[in-house]
Amino acid sequence: MTTVNRLRPRRSCLAVPGSNPRFLEKAQGLPADQVFLDLEDACAPLAKPEARHTIVTFLNEGDWTGKTRVVRVNDWTTEWTYRDVVTVVEGAGPNLDCIMLPKVQNAEQVVALDLLLTQIEKTMGFEVGRIGIEAQIENAQGLNNVNAIAQASPRIETIIFGPADFMASINMKSLVVGEQPPGYPADAYHYILMKILMAARANDLQAIDGPYLQIKNVDGFREVAGRAAALGFDGKWVLHPGQVDAANEVFSPSQEDFDHAELILDAYDYYTSEAGGKKGSAMLGDEMIDEASRKMALVISGKGRAAGMTRTSKFEAPSA
Repeated sequence: MTTVNRLRPRRSCLAVPGSNPRFLEKAQGLPADQVFLDLEDACAPLAKPEARHTIVTFLNEGDWTGKTRVVRVNDWTTEWTYRDVVTVVEGAGPNLDCIMLPKVQNAEQVVALDLLLTQIEKTMGFEVGRIGIEAQIENAQGLNNVNAIAQASPRIETIIFGPADFMASINMKSLVVGEQPPGYPADAYHYILMKILMAARANDLQAIDGPYLQIKNVDGFREVAGRAAALGFDGKWVLHPGQVDAANEVFSPSQEDFDHAELILDAYDYYTSEAGGKKGSAMLGDEMIDEASRKMALVISGKGRAAGMTRTSKFEAPSA
């Protein structure tokens, strides 16, 4: 089975209805890191069969340069899932990066998708294992099983929080997706987000926050996205072009932090070298740096490089 780099940039994950050619055309020109063409909630039941073929056409003929290309199929409890996967992957497999599986409740559902993808790849002569899986957690059972879900297949790339269905599944007292429920003084999503994040990080996966439905309230989006980014999430869904730039900004390091991380990496390389005295720790200005500092800097540096950032400072080795 093929092993590929699963850590693609996903600061902004744009949802696009698979049944809307105008939106599918427009999405190609937006600066989203990822675009997922939706066959689930964004498609009415009667529109799903035709939408499969529309998606195949746009994947094969569209210009998705620089974007991770994903299709969200319907969940396994419906009658549509297998036909979604077969039609889309057979028709556009080489131009598809991942399949997103919604409402994942247990590891077996991921295994089933993995097996179906493998069958299609072998039948069609595609590279086996190249297409990844994104697992969306949308209810209490899925959250309880999230560790097993994260380990269910080498194809898994991301664990995604689906807030709307999750809020309904636990009877949360709120109708505004992404906002805090009235009457609770703390962050009602903290436990959910942290459990998803721990499962993702324990298995070298990305963690993605779900949508913010008040699409014209960019300040509200930025605030909610900022909470997820502060915890360590890699990105967030965007439902409107106006949210894309905000997501890319929030889930990228600041220029100051990126420069600082790059300086730490350079300084640590120098001070641990023969020329730098083979030191396990050293001073960078007024800050002591060591191996733990290097690991933290690698995270910030990696996010900045993935975002295409360029450093504006340079490490200068001390003169003898």
